[in-house]
Amino acid sequence: MQVNVQGSAVMDNGATSSGQHSETDARAGGRGGSHEAKKTNRFFFAVSIGFFAGVLWGGIKIVEFYFHFTSVIPSFLAEPFYRTNFLLTWQGMTVGWLFFIVFSIIASGIYMLLLSKIKGPWMGVGYGIAWWCLLYLAIGPWTGMMGWLYYSPWNTIITDFCLFLLWGLFIGYSIAFEFTQENSRKP
Repeated sequence: MQVNVQGSAVMDNGATSSGQHSETDARAGGRGGSHEAKKTNRFFFAVSIGFFAGVLWGGIKIVEFYFHFTSVIPSFLAEPFYRTNFLLTWQGMTVGWLFFIVFSIIASGIYMLLLSKIKGPWMGVGYGIAWWCLLYLAIGPWTGMMGWLYYSPWNTIITDFCLFLLWGLFIGYSIAFEFTQENSRKP
């Protein structure tokens, strides 16, 4: 126990007898000791967010295909490399899920490099929409991953648009929350 300048006693955990933290505690980052705050490794954080985004949203993509909400197969990212007959089997779905996980890790890394300092969820929403546009309007039809959007049913368009919107929100807001002190904002 120490006595600070104001005359109140400071306990071993850094709190004063009046419940406030001492000056030495404030210099230590407000954590009740002389521990230095650890910084998050940006690379490993991007990989883990991308991995979990791929597992979660790739799994949801499989469920939406199973219940016929979309006609785009869950393994559409593997379409240029495998035959469609194989991709419709459970082994093909697993391969497609792995492709989606790798794609999510890469997309998360790109977000980390370019947009990690932007606060709030809206950039993540826009990021997901941008990836949907890139895949469904440009890359997908040209590489044979899927047909032209003009020929797709509305269920497919809306379902996959919403999936990518939420996928981008998951990646973007997770990264923004970690690296822009979003957790310190008051509601």
